Amino acid sequence: MGLGLAQEIPVARDQVLKWYMWPMAVLQGSSFSRYRIEITKIISLVYVVDDIFDLVGTLEELSLLTKAVKMWNTAAPDSLPSCMRSCYNALYTITNEIADMAEKEHGFNPVNHLREAWEVLFDGFMVESKWLATGQAPAAEDYLRNGVVTSGVPLIFAHVFYLLGQHHVTSTNEDAAKLSDHTPPAIFCVAKILRLWDDLGSAKDEAQEGLDGSYRDLYLMENPSCTPADAEEHMRRLIKREWEELNRECFSRRTFSTSFARACFNAARMVGVMYSYDKEQRLPVLEDYMRMLLL
Repeated sequence: MGLGLAQEIPVARDQVLKWYMWPMAVLQGSSFSRYRIEITKIISLVYVVDDIFDLVGTLEELSLLTKAVKMWNTAAPDSLPSCMRSCYNALYTITNEIADMAEKEHGFNPVNHLREAWEVLFDGFMVESKWLATGQAPAAEDYLRNGVVTSGVPLIFAHVFYLLGQHHVTSTNEDAAKLSDHTPPAIFCVAKILRLWDDLGSAKDEAQEGLDGSYRDLYLMENPSCTPADAEEHMRRLIKREWEELNRECFSRRTFSTSFARACFNAARMVGVMYSYDKEQRLPVLEDYMRMLLL
């Protein structure tokens, strides 16, 4: 509300309490209270950007917004529509504040890495927008690969990574710290689980009106002999496979510290809570979870 985004982009989803449940589950403990607030801001911005791409901007305007993010100047260019300028300025300010916080607490300013993570997300959204604008139906696997990016999970966990000071304690080489170049398995698995859950037939966001595409629909197009039930069973097998890989990553390989691995694991556990819609498009499990945690 303070940023004015809810008023300036009325079609964008405004579900901050719901989004706050992600960091509540991912970053547990009183010592992470401030980090939970900062990560909620990033999650909120991902949803706002997603809705701008899906519901607001023309392809030309979205291309200009993506270029602005890559330039990373203090103020957004005047050529952008007002709502996109507001979104960019909020994104720029909040990201730099988080980078400054990480530097103050851990001695390293990751703003360039975080900027690059935003670039990757915007590039992913541009790919989806071009598919939609041209009426192109991508291959299911191409859609899913890009959908891992546009889930927002790699971007969000880049911020978690630096807020936790992981560049000091990670057991991997320096490539692990540059999350914009390569998505480590622990993060990739969470993103893929979320994207597949989101695209299952029962996972319909009651506040989203856009046309994002669906792995389920694309899989059915490529496999005309399959029924919707077959496609959903296939997707559940893929989710199971990612869970197996995530378990190996968190409990056997131990690429990251215990705190970061637990954050990834908790995020994956939360996916089912966030996408278990009932027939009224409500989330009774999440509502119970909110009452248990906050009330």
